[in-house]
Amino acid sequence: MNDNDPSHDGERGPARVITVQPDPGTRGPAEPKSLTGSIRSRLARPEVRQTLLKAGFVAALLVAGGLLVWLLTSLLATATMQAANRPEAAAAEPSPAPPAASPRPSLPLASVGPLDFRVGDCFRDFDPEASKSTIVACTTDHSAQLVAVTHYAGSDGYPGRDALKTRARETCQTAALTEKSNAYNLNYRLAYPSTASWGKGDRRVDCYVTASGNIIKASLLPSR
Repeated sequence: MNDNDPSHDGERGPARVITVQPDPGTRGPAEPKSLTGSIRSRLARPEVRQTLLKAGFVAALLVAGGLLVWLLTSLLATATMQAANRPEAAAAEPSPAPPAASPRPSLPLASVGPLDFRVGDCFRDFDPEASKSTIVACTTDHSAQLVAVTHYAGSDGYPGRDALKTRARETCQTAALTEKSNAYNLNYRLAYPSTASWGKGDRRVDCYVTASGNIIKASLLPSR
């Protein structure tokens, strides 16, 4: 092979390119221009690079959007299946039943305070203002019966007279009386804490049915 700089005079001069022409008799077919080189030259242009970057960014956004839609659809389908499989009974909490009547072991009982009254107790000569009452068997003559009781929580603040009165009326509405009550001319009597008794821990609201005189001769609550 011939050297491009044959002088070698101690200082290398600029390289000289020598083009060798092939012999006319041995000329072969012309080689096609390089397609790879053409693509590279186009890609090297700044405007082409910017266009490709924008296209790639748009493609990435489309992919991310598709993944987000798929994720939301999957979560919605899972939530729907869980709701469908949930028992209907869990949708609403059952309301608590009113307290059952609590019969006394032996009667009569004298000098019983209101905070010791039980649902179903019957009273002779009932006086709602008295601090003590006499509890008798409901099969004997009596003038009142405690038919429903509700309680506030011990941590509750004093709700006020109007709220207590409303709660007492609602308590009376929960009382299911028997058909025997139709034989008497009855009134509802409400009892609820004063500010003083509330301060001492009284949290109960009572509902009585009363009649003039000791004329009631049976319990007016269903037997349990």
